[in-house]
Formats: sequence, C-alpha cells, structure tokens
Amino acid sequence: MSQHDTLMRHLALLRMVPRYPAKRATTTLHEKLAEEGFKLSPRSLQRDLIKLSTRFPITYDETEKPYRWYYVAGYASDLPAMDTAEALVLVMAEQGLAEKLPPLALGHIRHRFDRARQHLESLQSNGLSHWSKRVSSITEGKALIAPEVSAGVWEAVSDALLNQRAIDVDYLSRYQGELKHYTVHPQGMVTRGSTNYVLATIGQHDDIRQLALHRFQTVRASSEEYRARPAFNVQDYINEGNFGLPVAADPVKLVAQVNGHVAWKLRETPVSGDQTLSEPDQDGWIELRATVPNDQQTLWWTFGFGAGFHILQPTEWRDHRARQAEEILAHAKQHGYKPAQGEIA
Repeated sequence: MSQHDTLMRHLALLRMVPRYPAKRATTTLHEKLAEEGFKLSPRSLQRDLIKLSTRFPITYDETEKPYRWYYVAGYASDLPAMDTAEALVLVMAEQGLAEKLPPLALGHIRHRFDRARQHLESLQSNGLSHWSKRVSSITEGKALIAPEVSAGVWEAVSDALLNQRAIDVDYLSRYQGELKHYTVHPQGMVTRGSTNYVLATIGQHDDIRQLALHRFQTVRASSEEYRARPAFNVQDYINEGNFGLPVAADPVKLVAQVNGHVAWKLRETPVSGDQTLSEPDQDGWIELRATVPNDQQTLWWTFGFGAGFHILQPTEWRDHRARQAEEILAHAKQHGYKPAQGEIA
C-alpha cells in the first residue's frame, strides 16, 4: 500500500474517533473504514490506532472488549484552520443555542466555541480582539432558562436514538409527581423553546409519547429488542398537531389593520412571500394582507404587537383575540383596574 493510501486511511480514522465521553469500538471503526473503501485486517487497524495514539491524544477503555477508543476530553482539532468569518458565526450561534440545548449537549461542541473565542481574541491588530463587546445574538420574545438535564442523560438518549436501541429509564411523571420505570424506544427528538422532548414508544405500546428530557433521572441500556417505527417522521408528527401547533393543514389569508410601527417592521421582515401593505387610511391604519400558516404559532405571533395589530380575517382568529382581551380586562377589573374616563368599561 502506498504512503498516500496510508495517509488517507489515517485521516479517515482520526475523523471517526469520537471525543470523550463518547467512545467507539474497534469493530465499529473497522466497519466504518470498510464503508469508505479502506480494506485492512482488525490487527492492522489496532496497529494504526496505537501508532496514532503516540502523536494524538487518543486512548482506549480497556475495561470493555472490543476496546473502545476516544480522544481525551476537551481536545480541540480543526482541519483546516478556522477563519474569522467562521469564528464570528460560531460565537453568535453559541448564544442562541445556549437557550435551546442543555449544557451537557453543548459540551460536545464546546471545543469549537472555545476555539472560535481564542481565534477572535488573538486578533490584536483589529477590534475583533474585543469580540464580546461587539457581537451578540438576541432572540425574538422571552427565552426561558433551559431546565437542568442529569449528567449522562443527553449522551445516553441521543446514542439510543441514533443507533436504534431500547433504554430502561427512571422518569419523573409531571402529573403524578413520582418516578416511573419505563422501557423506552426513542423515535425522534424535538426542541421547543428551551425544552427538549424525546418522542418514543414505551414498552409494547405503539403510540408515540412526548417525554421531556430533563425528567429522565437515569438511563441505561435495555435487554429488550428495539421496536422501530420506520414510517415515523418527526415533521409529520408536528404537522399533525401533536405539539398543539397546527390548527389546520391549509394556510389562511390574513387580513389585518396595523399601525405604522408594525408596518415598518413587516416591510423589512415580511411575514410571507405574498405580503402586501396598503397606504395609511385617514386614521393612520395600514392594511396587511398575507398568506400564512393556519397554526397557533402564527396566531400567538399576532398577540406580540398588542393594540397595534387588529385582525379582520380569519374571523376565528379575530374572535379568539377578542375573547382573550375580554378575559384579560375582566381579570384586571377584579384586581383593581378601573378604566379611565372615555375608555370602554
């Protein structure tokens, strides 16, 4: 075998070895190399790994056979080297992801964020050496603090999901307030706001359940055979209304009167590709027309503009907002609110 072939095989192998706490068995590495067209004996692979471990921070867990190889925790490697544009994107992405993913999940790519910060801080010749004062990411709406996820849970669940393995879990029931013991067959994962959900079947049941990741107390490999759902699709599941998001499959024509501030925002960031905004009428109201999804996400979005956004169509949306306003007003009156003279009582 030529030196070029050996080099390419070594580079492929270096990409396949995971970073601790993840580990990969020599048998798995051998299979993956074969998938990429590299043919070698298990003994030759073992020699490759030992040779690479003298130059890279690679080691193995000898308590299990076949041995499981990994990079030491915290090792960061970038081929090719990171440039400034990539570093800026990463530090901005980290701020957004920190509100959506558990710290343990982010830990798997923390080295990339650390490397990005180090790159920007090394640029002493320009203002980007003070990147933390010059770069930020702001979410629309109020982001809640992500719930804590027990150590090892993210790794164990994501490994079971991707490798299609059943797991035995201790799960804290939200409604009963007690630990439940389940055999879980993960079929998907969804991040909604600051909470992560595992979509899974339980035991011998076929219905998909939503299990909040932070309520998993313990996770361990199950002796039960994994029960796959080949036809299951996460996006189809969401579209069917299982997270309470869709109202109907077909989009609707949104017609609303908006004030100048709302119109300005929508001119810059339209709500749809066919959005139109009229000229202001004699009272300053601007008519918005747009085809939008008929879902609760879009309806909730309209609430964010308060009294600057009045829905005319669909009438169901208009009536829903009116009922909400009535309930809010009634509750406020019960707690001391008195409309000023001239306001609707």
